[in-house]
Amino acid sequence: MEKIESKNQLIDFISSGEKIIKDFKIGTEHEKFAFKLKDKKPVFYEEEGGISDLLLKLVDFGWDPIYENNNIIALSRANEIGGGSITLEPAGQFELSGAMLNTIHETHDELLNHKNQISKITKNIGIDFLALGFAANWSREDMPIMPKSRYKVMKNYMPKVGNHGLDMMLRSSTAQVNLDYSDEKDMIKKFRLSFLLQPIATALFANSPFNDGSLNGYKSIRSEYWKNTDQDRTGILPFVFDDNMSYEKYVDYALDVPMYFINRNGKYIDLAGKSFRDFMDKKIDSVKNYDATIDDWELHLTTIFPEARLKNYIEMRGADAGNIDHICAISAYWVGLIYDNQALSDALELTKNISVEELIEFRNKVPKEGLNCSVGKNNIYKLALDSIKLSKEGLKRRNKLNKKECDESIYLQYLEDIVINNESPADKLIREFNNDWDENVMKVFENCLF
Repeated sequence: MEKIESKNQLIDFISSGEKIIKDFKIGTEHEKFAFKLKDKKPVFYEEEGGISDLLLKLVDFGWDPIYENNNIIALSRANEIGGGSITLEPAGQFELSGAMLNTIHETHDELLNHKNQISKITKNIGIDFLALGFAANWSREDMPIMPKSRYKVMKNYMPKVGNHGLDMMLRSSTAQVNLDYSDEKDMIKKFRLSFLLQPIATALFANSPFNDGSLNGYKSIRSEYWKNTDQDRTGILPFVFDDNMSYEKYVDYALDVPMYFINRNGKYIDLAGKSFRDFMDKKIDSVKNYDATIDDWELHLTTIFPEARLKNYIEMRGADAGNIDHICAISAYWVGLIYDNQALSDALELTKNISVEELIEFRNKVPKEGLNCSVGKNNIYKLALDSIKLSKEGLKRRNKLNKKECDESIYLQYLEDIVINNESPADKLIREFNNDWDENVMKVFENCLF
């Protein structure tokens, strides 16, 4: 493990993500809830036909198992046969962290392949997957805890810094796309746009209007609960819009975000609440004998949860989980805006009059108001309509064609239907719950499958 000797190494880790434009990739991640068909309850780890069995059966499809304390807790796959990994969120939310791919067509194929693999297993063990941003009728007490020691540290720390950290850990699911940048200047433009449009993405992909068995008054309760998870590591980052924004500025921010832990020899050492800066400077008595390493830094960056996150790529984190069309639309929306220079410039122009204060207000209001949200002269619905148009133009200019000679803009049809009908996934679920479902939330297990 590379020992950290200076802050420049931390900056270099982030700048190491720089790529020439032709090498830009698309990485898609999504989570989903496993449930038992017989009683619609969450799937536990050790039970027969449980999460452990599911992971072990996927090994037959070429996945390599990853263990912690003799428990299988993840899978990885060689790049030659598809790449990517499968991991477990705290309550067993089943996550595919896809490979870094060239086109959204490849993302679509990856998701279909994943669905086919898990379907071949789950039909024989009596489970299925729910594609929602939040558990519709399960309480915290209903949820299992996966045997990953890092989650014990988080579970103990979360209630000390917010009221909904455990809800975030145990009852939420999300989907995101990870995208590249060419240099620091390019990163800054993309990172700023990522924050500016994240409330729009939250509104468009809102898919969690239920919890505790009924409607909750929100379009995205997942996004609402993030507001009271841990303010030290979540939300909008105003400094991103400062004139002196840089790799170093983000590093300085991350150095002072409280840590969760470090890992030594496969064991997690609880450092919850301590800063990475103090750890690096050997000011934490309990770990003075440990040198801070780049691996520690990389791990720490994964425990920071703003609306958009910078590592050696940029993560778009504002969307609820959903089905395959939903996930592909997330990737298409951001790729069209971020990977086409004209669309990027036009989108920055579109959002130039949104102040940081207004952006924060958007972020705070949109979980409840969704596409109906307005702040000052800016309206989420109009911004959504215009940004989808810009994304579509960007995807058409990219001109990445599938076997049917269709470009990637086909994956925006999902969003175009949303704005045509002025109805997000959450709005549709609310309508169906009130009319077609006779207010029976159990209908999600028929209508909201991955």
